[in-house]
Amino acid sequence: MNRFKELRVWQKSVDLAVEIYKFTNQLPSIEKFGLVTQMNRAVVSIASNIAEGAGRNNPGEFIQFLGIANGSSFELETQLNICLKIKYIDEQTFQKLEIELIEIQKMIFNLQKTLKK
Repeated sequence: MNRFKELRVWQKSVDLAVEIYKFTNQLPSIEKFGLVTQMNRAVVSIASNIAEGAGRNNPGEFIQFLGIANGSSFELETQLNICLKIKYIDEQTFQKLEIELIEIQKMIFNLQKTLKK
């Protein structure tokens, strides 16, 4: 499965990365080496691990990379919750991003399940 660009989960992950980069660009400069870096790395890791796993030689390796991608998605979810608690993000924007992230998490899980069959 080396045609990762055809995977809807990869496409949605890239779209989320663009949104997160736009969001983190608005965070206070004090967060440049904190939340900004962490969130950008986590969101890039989601799409990157989906792509890398798709390029591997067997479904087992793909499943492993999907697990890493999912771990990064939960890392990002935690960071978004921190942003909400310290009022760096409004509730409406948080809900929108969280819904997108949860959809990606479900898609990753379902792809793992399909590959295990």
